[in-house]
Amino acid sequence: MKFWQAITWAETDQLIEIAQFAEEVGFHGLMSGDHAVYPQSIVPNYPYSETGQPPMQPDDEYPDQTAIFAAMAAVTSNLLFTCGVYVLPLRNPHEIARASATLAILSDNRFILGVGVGWMKEEFDIYGVDFHQRGKITDEIIEILHKLWAGGMVEHHGAHFDFPKIQLSPAPQIHPSIYIGGTSEIALRRAALVGSGYIGAGTAPADVKPLLQNLDQLRKKNGRDHLPFEAMIGISASPSLTLYQRLVDDGLESTVAPPFQYALGKKHSTIDEKKQFMESYAEGILRHF
Repeated sequence: MKFWQAITWAETDQLIEIAQFAEEVGFHGLMSGDHAVYPQSIVPNYPYSETGQPPMQPDDEYPDQTAIFAAMAAVTSNLLFTCGVYVLPLRNPHEIARASATLAILSDNRFILGVGVGWMKEEFDIYGVDFHQRGKITDEIIEILHKLWAGGMVEHHGAHFDFPKIQLSPAPQIHPSIYIGGTSEIALRRAALVGSGYIGAGTAPADVKPLLQNLDQLRKKNGRDHLPFEAMIGISASPSLTLYQRLVDDGLESTVAPPFQYALGKKHSTIDEKKQFMESYAEGILRHF
């Protein structure tokens, strides 16, 4: 069983020490969160709550993913890093390819590109990207990333991006893994077709087994069930040893400890409070697997 610690909304100036301590107590990796911008007001369209109201606020911290992963990788040896999830269709594929390749090289392949199509239309409007084309843009960017990561001169002529022969250097010896996030059937199909993993948020314990079975069936349908694949699923229930022992029997192999805001019940917390939570989680759950 792999255990990741969510660092979404954690204070940016604490991330270095969080990473060092998470590795010390035995976490497999850290998972951050992403928004490119956060408007003052948005339509309540958040897909993971019944009301559509998102849990985040405009002043919640969303630091640059490239910067924090590079900084945390530099002070750790084994810890992995991903984003749950990076809003891929908002970004330029050339910049993503270069940043991801550099991170893969400098971290000794401990960086995973966790991506999703996004949900906040206002964010797309500010960036000037067609919100209704975000799925197709995502698919095309993933295709471009693999082309550029392969090294050598490559060209691309697609519906959303078009460029002549160019070369990315340095290219990674191993392509960064791409994990796909989301709860829609389209997201699951995308994970099964092009992903090396899946990131699920807020899944009820009873839904874990059917979700894993669905992913397995989709991967078999696409002839990819023989390839390595990690389904990293956050559980919408209070973490406990008994719960995770039961979910292991349902096929769960990777999960995420809740963000510190949720775990500690307050917006801001000290680094010592975060360390105390991680140590308690490790002692009560993680070290039993």
